Amino acid sequence: MNNNIVLAVIVIAIILVGIIVVPKLINSGNVTKIENIENKEIERLEQSNHLVDGSLYSKPSNEEIKSKLEPDQYKITQQSDTEKAFTHVYNKMYEKGIYVDVVTGEPLFSSDDKFDSGTGWPSFTKPIDSAAINNVEDRKLGMKRVEVKSRIGDSHLGHVFDDGPTEAGGKRYCLNGGALKFIPYEDMEQEGYGSLKDIFK
Repeated sequence: MNNNIVLAVIVIAIILVGIIVVPKLINSGNVTKIENIENKEIERLEQSNHLVDGSLYSKPSNEEIKSKLEPDQYKITQQSDTEKAFTHVYNKMYEKGIYVDVVTGEPLFSSDDKFDSGTGWPSFTKPIDSAAINNVEDRKLGMKRVEVKSRIGDSHLGHVFDDGPTEAGGKRYCLNGGALKFIPYEDMEQEGYGSLKDIFK
């Protein structure tokens, strides 16, 4: 009789484990799988939001950069020099197109986001792809500023300030024209930037 009771208790315990514990383990595994799928999808979507593929560009050697650039362009991009205000043709140019890193060719800014800041340097409200530029704290000249550098070329471009048009986000990317190369809209396809033509309004 006692053996029958013990056997019955064991059977009930096995049944309870099957009803309660096993489904939880299965569900837990499913939840983990679902979470992994969701995380991968989020990562894929975040990557797809980047308009500029950095893997398409590379930084030349210092010797190549020197031979490719004009002396003033080299000083600006490689030695963080600043061109004189109101001297570069890009300051007053509003032709449709994109501005790329003069060193690597990586797309950085669009004419759609360019505005006249009155400072004497080409100014933009935002980059084409925020991932294509790096903001670096700059404490030179006895002041605290935010330096703007290109992602792949690590080229000095200029500085970003919080006094831009409020309706466009309030940023002013104040750049050296010598750090940029302009690609007209009609030439973007043949220059390898055709995928970015859709960014224009």
